[in-house]
Amino acid sequence: MTGSTRWALPLLAVVAAGTPVGAQEPSLTFSPRRLARIDSAMQAYVDQGQIAGAVTLVLRNGRVAHRGVYGWADKTTGARMTAEAIFRIASQTKAITSVAAMILVEEGRLGLGDPIARWLPSYAAATVATRSDTGWALVPVRRPITVRDLLTHTAGISYGTSPQLAERYRSQGLGPAAGFGWYTADKDEPICETMDRLGTLPFQAQPGEGYVYGYGTDILGCLVERVSGHPLDRFVADRITGPLGMSDTHFFLPPEKAARLTAVHRRDSAGAIVKAPDGARGQGHYLEGPRKSFAGGAGLLSTAKDYARFLEMLRRGGELDGVRILSPTTVELMTSNQVGTLFGTDGLAFGLGFQVALRPGAGGSPESLGTFGWGGAYQTDYAVDPGAGLVIVLMTQHLPNVPLDVRSRFTNLVYQALVPGRTP
Repeated sequence: MTGSTRWALPLLAVVAAGTPVGAQEPSLTFSPRRLARIDSAMQAYVDQGQIAGAVTLVLRNGRVAHRGVYGWADKTTGARMTAEAIFRIASQTKAITSVAAMILVEEGRLGLGDPIARWLPSYAAATVATRSDTGWALVPVRRPITVRDLLTHTAGISYGTSPQLAERYRSQGLGPAAGFGWYTADKDEPICETMDRLGTLPFQAQPGEGYVYGYGTDILGCLVERVSGHPLDRFVADRITGPLGMSDTHFFLPPEKAARLTAVHRRDSAGAIVKAPDGARGQGHYLEGPRKSFAGGAGLLSTAKDYARFLEMLRRGGELDGVRILSPTTVELMTSNQVGTLFGTDGLAFGLGFQVALRPGAGGSPESLGTFGWGGAYQTDYAVDPGAGLVIVLMTQHLPNVPLDVRSRFTNLVYQALVPGRTP
């Protein structure tokens, strides 16, 4: 058995949603006995050989309600997981890059309606692969791609792995030639060179006509570089992670932190959890590599604690410990539906960088109306529930994702532990 740690601190009560005016307002708090179910469930995943290890963290009104540490950071060497373990967070990078872009919007240096071709000229002649009578034809985009399109994933730009795009993207070092499509950490060129080249390739859909998940936030990171005049790693460090005290969040890991990097695991042919191979579809190039591609879509590494600080800043309307990153109005804009019905999942929508719940229980989750979040390809996940005062972080490290219900089970266990008053 691998030990876990959990601290239940005094928590501020929140008013339950839907309390009638004039009625006595019930409060909710965490039951320590019910929180302990998280430990049992997560440890069972490890003991049954379904995951190698995990770190879980739950904040309630800014205070630690639960922290769990389970299993192995590297099952091959027997290195145990620790609370300070560093994880590749892949698409959780998108939230930080989206905040970086909105900082520039707040400063008047970038506009949501700005065409991206202003900074990336190759996108002025963008095309879309459209099915025709003889196969696939390339047609011009009907309107310019905008900054808003990138933030909402409605630019029509995928990861280039679909049949009509795959070979074209592969020839330019993208799509199937980039790990599982999104990986650029091994590239010996700045991210803007890669994104300039992407602009010469056909896209999957017309701008504004559908939700298409792909390289949009990598392009956005390039815009941050060109508008600010600084590499994305420096901008993020100077304006977000540094001010918030996120000292373990990096695009490429400093050598002195190498021992804290969690290994990537996968299933072998017999179904056992083993260490993944080196390279773009395994351990990656975050320690040894060119260290040139600061990918705003999937490039960061972080800890559960660091990422929870970033999320707590958003939960508090853009400020944490006296440091303001964004205005409350901007955070509200980012975490509200900006795509109408294009997201296509009942009860869920997309804002400027985040999935947003339009009703309680959307997507089969117990999260409240207004909860926002996302996850990463290495099987990391997060959610912020402003109504309940919750920040929820789950970090594991598997690629491809282990097809388990770890995320949904963990979320359900967090919410079942909220009970009226202080009944254990």
